[in-house]
Amino acid sequence: MRKGQNPAKFVKTVAKPQRITAALLNYIPFLSGFYAEALDVLKVCLESMRRDAGLPFDLMVFDNGSCAEVRDFLIKEKEEGRIQYLILSEKNVGKGGAWNVIFGGAPGEIIAYTDSDVLFSPGWLARSVEILETFPNVGMVTARPFRTPPEFYSATLDWARKNATLEEGQFIPWETFLEFNLSLGQTEEENKKVYAETRDWRIQYKGMTAMAGASHWQFTAYKSTLQQFLPFDMDKPMGQVRQLDQRMNEAGLLRLMVSDPLAMNLSNTLGYLRGELKKKERRKTKVGFGKRVLEIGFIKKILLAVYNRIFSWYYS
Repeated sequence: MRKGQNPAKFVKTVAKPQRITAALLNYIPFLSGFYAEALDVLKVCLESMRRDAGLPFDLMVFDNGSCAEVRDFLIKEKEEGRIQYLILSEKNVGKGGAWNVIFGGAPGEIIAYTDSDVLFSPGWLARSVEILETFPNVGMVTARPFRTPPEFYSATLDWARKNATLEEGQFIPWETFLEFNLSLGQTEEENKKVYAETRDWRIQYKGMTAMAGASHWQFTAYKSTLQQFLPFDMDKPMGQVRQLDQRMNEAGLLRLMVSDPLAMNLSNTLGYLRGELKKKERRKTKVGFGKRVLEIGFIKKILLAVYNRIFSWYYS
């Protein structure tokens, strides 16, 4: 038999979520090797996305089975009010599984998604939403211009040729282009050829400039648009994330980027912030004998295979 009345019955109002949910997906299984600096990268990512985003938002974090130290950090952030919604998955359900939860359950009308290794610049969210709300039929907006596979934005070009001013050229400065590609482990030399042989597409519409292209690692979109593509059935934790890029293009949705870099990939280290990426590229002549041996093709292949096997034993 019930005793008394539930006090919640006397609550007259409930908190309403912000219109925008910034959603971050995180996976740090341990704090050594490849992931030695990953927690520091996550902290920098969170700090930068909160700092002067240009618009208010609620923060949702989906943790994909990280180690105890990372979970403890996130719980503390939640308890201190810096994370509004925290989901701790017992195991890694992959990016597809996490997207199913995030896109299906984020309370905001707009979702600003990011991986956990992105460095944001002031105004990143306001600029993204401005493009999202100005252009029609937008699928996603990424807060950085970079060169993406043209087969994933063909529908954007088709629309722009009929409805906007479309220009082809090298609109992304070389330094901006190189900065991003170096963060992916590429070399300056190989990027000189790519930069010379590829082009950008710039779109002018209603007084606003955007670049054709976008990417799954960071984007802003309407939740109702993202939910059209649920569920994502990916049988690998990584490597199949371009399903979203492809499906949006096939649906005829625009895939756009802001015209200047407001987001940067940090990858798994803070080397970009320390200026080490450029220094490393210019220290080629100082590479030691041991490092040169490790870069020999068959040796590198064997050692990476051993590393992958050990990783699989522990975390598959």
